[in-house]
Amino acid sequence: MKFISFFLITVSLGAPAYPQGNSVLLEELSHKAFNYFLEHSDPRTGLVLDRSLSDGRNVSGNNIASIAATGFGLTAFVLASENHWITREKARVHILNSLKFLNSNKYRVHGWYYHWLDFKTGEPLFGSEVSSIDTSFFLAGVLTARQYFSDDSEIVTLATQIYGQVDFNWMLNGDSKFLSHGWFPKSGFINHKWNSYSELMLLYILGISSPTHGITPSSWSAWTREKTNYKGLEYVQSDGSLFIHQYSHAWLDLRNLHENFGDHINWFENSKNAILANKAFCLSLAGEFNSYSKDMWGITASDSPYGYIAWGGPPRDSHIDGTVVPSALTGSLMFLADEVLRPLIKMSAQNPKIISHYGFVNAFNSLTGWMAPDTLGIDAGITLLSIENMRKGSVWKYFMRNPEILATFERIGLVSEQAMPLGL
Repeated sequence: MKFISFFLITVSLGAPAYPQGNSVLLEELSHKAFNYFLEHSDPRTGLVLDRSLSDGRNVSGNNIASIAATGFGLTAFVLASENHWITREKARVHILNSLKFLNSNKYRVHGWYYHWLDFKTGEPLFGSEVSSIDTSFFLAGVLTARQYFSDDSEIVTLATQIYGQVDFNWMLNGDSKFLSHGWFPKSGFINHKWNSYSELMLLYILGISSPTHGITPSSWSAWTREKTNYKGLEYVQSDGSLFIHQYSHAWLDLRNLHENFGDHINWFENSKNAILANKAFCLSLAGEFNSYSKDMWGITASDSPYGYIAWGGPPRDSHIDGTVVPSALTGSLMFLADEVLRPLIKMSAQNPKIISHYGFVNAFNSLTGWMAPDTLGIDAGITLLSIENMRKGSVWKYFMRNPEILATFERIGLVSEQAMPLGL
């Protein structure tokens, strides 16, 4: 009975409210983001290109797929079916073909996937690592598809097999609680562990939930939760890039939940404070870079004229030059619709060139006139999933139907706010 009541509390929340009258813009951004996956997913392998030109053209010879973008892509096809951008049958066939290929991928290591793969063959590229975090985003897409197509026995079987084959205990590399960042064929496990707050939440939820190779629930409470305070906003932080506060939440519905130990952290509210701090930080730089204002802000990992930079703030990153990264905002819509949507409307009205074939460009700098030429699959992905969670709670609805996930919430001490001890 306890499990059932927790389930009802979680899934009955519905979609968060958002400012009305902006459905046209939201629909446009959401549909454009899906087009990235429609146009850059291989129909046989299901693998999604890591990036393409923002005008819709793929650079000749670009065969670099990302397993993380592929997870976003599987989820994207579910959302496209739900929104009737494509037929349910077209989404089903695409997802089925993808799962068939990826379930038979011979390059997996203990069920884990390489970070970068050949678009057509699934072969690892560039001496890539077997990536724990990127595999977790792929698995989230697999499990979202499993629940959306729960009436398709072949999809359910394949999805269950893919998840069940991932050996989370192997990725511990002998540690009792902390998963490694990954593994290289020549040098073995990466020394870095997922042992402090970052984009790790989804990875640990999946590892603890695994019905075949599950890790101890105490892994959840073991990683470090280092708090910061910026202009009165307190939150757990590891660096200033907002994506670490977004990606896990794209699938995990953590609204109105808190941990029943330690500081009783509500991770959804934690992300809200990180977003508000990012805004306040940008505004604090307005005297130095007048590209930042209450209607134009947001910094997270993105392309720059100098290559890809995992910048953000606070604290101050030495690379910051007035660049705005729209996915910092679009990926935050599911948390703070009112706070985030209005700047997006203003930005698109004032700078129509920053809306590309797939939605907002990856990054731009109004001081120099620079705009990133590429769209990244993971940025299109977080935009699409965040908008659809904001509008209808769609990703949360399907991913949270996976019974393993909800059971894990209780095992690790994520409880309803209604269960907050008196006096806290």
